[in-house]
Formats: sequence, C-alpha cells, structure tokens
Amino acid sequence: MGGGEIELISNNWFNKIAMDHIAIMRKSWGLTDKILSGEKKIESRWYSAKFSPWDKIKKGDMVYFKNSGELVRIKSKVRRVVQFAGLNPKKVKEILYKYGKADGIENNKLSKFYARFKNKKYCILIFFRKSCRDKAV
Repeated sequence: MGGGEIELISNNWFNKIAMDHIAIMRKSWGLTDKILSGEKKIESRWYSAKFSPWDKIKKGDMVYFKNSGELVRIKSKVRRVVQFAGLNPKKVKEILYKYGKADGIENNKLSKFYARFKNKKYCILIFFRKSCRDKAV
C-alpha cells in the first residue's frame, strides 16, 4: 500500500489488557446485517484528525456493534488493526478499492464512499473474527 500504513504491534503491558469498544452504526446503511451475515469483515473509521479509537484498539479487544438509537446487537473480537495516516485522495481510493468489499461496500457504491472520504487524513481498519449476536439482545 505504501507510506502511511501502520499496523499496531506493541509489547507494552497496558496493551495486553483487552478492552471493550462500542461501534455505533448508521442504520440506513444496513451494515449490522452485513456483519451478522459475514459479508462485512472489516469496520473502517475515517477521520480528518486522530480520534478514538486511534492507537487505542488492538487485537483481542471486543467490539460491540449497534445501530444508532438501538441496543447492542452484535459482538466481535478484533483480529487485526491497521491504521493509515497522511492520506490523500489517491490513497483513500486505494484503500477503498482494496478493502471495500470486506468492509461491506458494494462495488457500485465505492464512488459514493470515495466522495465522502476522499479528503480524510486518517483511516482505521478493524478486522474482526466471526461475529455473533450479543446474548444480551
């Protein structure tokens, strides 16, 4: 992929403690259903500045997914995290075309997402293991 890609690896004792995270999804995008079906295997977050979970989420953490205004539906364990910094429109396009399908984005919607993210400077890709319905739901 080239410059700007950072894979989180650390031997710091604090980073060995698993953490829980909540991902709030736009219901209109239908992504929680894609997570449950296995069609969506990555969660991406795009930012103009570094925001949480930048440098905070890691392999082994648990992510709980919910649609905005609803209860938690899904839990998933983080398998891998990749962060991209210093993005430009060309790099954003490369990331979307390389990881878009695994992120639950249909090919015919890639240009729509590119228009939304092309000026973002940071991207986090959170790869998760098989997801399941949260037992509390």
